[in-house]
Amino acid sequence: MAATKDGDGTKPVAQRLLATATRLFAERGYDRTSVQEIVDAAGVTKGALYHYFGSKEDLLHEVYGRVLRLQQERLDHFADADAPVEQRLRDAAADVVVTTIENLDDTKIFFRSMHHLGPEKDKQVRAERRRYHERFRALIEEGQRTGVFAADVPADLVVDYHFGSVHHLGTWYREDGPLTPQEVADHLAGLLLRALRP
Repeated sequence: MAATKDGDGTKPVAQRLLATATRLFAERGYDRTSVQEIVDAAGVTKGALYHYFGSKEDLLHEVYGRVLRLQQERLDHFADADAPVEQRLRDAAADVVVTTIENLDDTKIFFRSMHHLGPEKDKQVRAERRRYHERFRALIEEGQRTGVFAADVPADLVVDYHFGSVHHLGTWYREDGPLTPQEVADHLAGLLLRALRP
């Protein structure tokens, strides 16, 4: 992959385009940012953008896709760990909070702009999110089957409860606020585990 110089040093073109698009989408909104503005700010040609991304929609898809891939990889790691189910769920529940906060611009952009995705990309993203949620739900169901967690609340509702909190982070979390990402994560994971106590 070719590299170009930017203010922070040498970056691969695709990474530079993605970083620029993320910044502009966050500042101006997806629909108010043109391809020309992205390539001008990244210091590349439209040809370079279309070499790596077929369209502006592909950039939007990748903004969220990279976060979701990271979270899926980390969830799989926690779910497969040799630890009690309560610990695995706590680790997974806290991790999705931390990784969401660490990528808050990406997450906010996506939830504000998801409706701009075409049917095929929308379907793909929904399938990827469903796979993540199903793996998370499987941890809850495992704990319910083994008596570690209360079984009177449907696992789907528990998943929605936790991810409702995660998806809401973009509306209130501030870097200069009183809580670190890990502290927020620990509190939310603790609330989830307390809600599941038999």
